[in-house]
Amino acid sequence: MRSLALAVAALLALVSSPTQAQGTAPSLECWVQGPREDLEIRASPFDSTAVVLGARTVKVCYSRPRKLGRPIMGRLVPFDAPWRMGADEATAIHMPSRGTIAGVAVDAGWYSLYAIPGPTAWRIVVNRGVRRWGTPIDSTVRKLDVGEGSVPTEAVMTSEDLLRMLLTRRSAYAADLVVQWDRTVVRIPVTLESDPRP
Repeated sequence: MRSLALAVAALLALVSSPTQAQGTAPSLECWVQGPREDLEIRASPFDSTAVVLGARTVKVCYSRPRKLGRPIMGRLVPFDAPWRMGADEATAIHMPSRGTIAGVAVDAGWYSLYAIPGPTAWRIVVNRGVRRWGTPIDSTVRKLDVGEGSVPTEAVMTSEDLLRMLLTRRSAYAADLVVQWDRTVVRIPVTLESDPRP
C-alpha cells in the first residue's frame, strides 16, 4: 500500500512539474526586436505561416515589404547578393524535429533563412543565427550558415505587391514554403523525418 502511495505521489509531482510542462512544447512565438505593439506601425507588416506535418508544426516568421511600383528582382533585390528574404528581422523557421530545408539537413529548433537570388534560381541559405535584424548579412552572420540548397524560380502572370509566404503541404511529412514577390515565385522544400526525434 505504501509503495502504491509513493508511486502516485511521484506521478503527481511529474505531471505538475512546471519544468516538465515547459520542456514538452517549444515556443512557436515569433521573435521581434522591440515592443510587439510597434509592429502595427511598421511599413512592412509582420506575418507568419505554419503547416502541420506528422502532427508537428513547422512555422515561418517574416516581414512583408511592398513593391510600390518598383522593379524588384535584379533591381531592388540585386542578383547574386545575399537578401534577407523579407524586411526588418531575419526571416525565421521553426523545425519541430529533424528534417531538411531546401535539402539542408537540420535538427529541431529555430533557424533563419536568407536567399541569394539569381535570374533562374535562388540559393536558399539556412543559418543558426535567429534573433537578429535581417541585415547586414556579413561574414559574422555567414559564419553561422548550416548549408544551402538551390530552388528554381517561376515567372507568374499575377504580380504580388506585398511579399507573401505560404507553407503548403505536399505529403504527410513534406511541404513547400512558397515565396512570391512581384511576378517571381520560388518553392522551398521542407521535410520532417517520420520518426519525431529531436
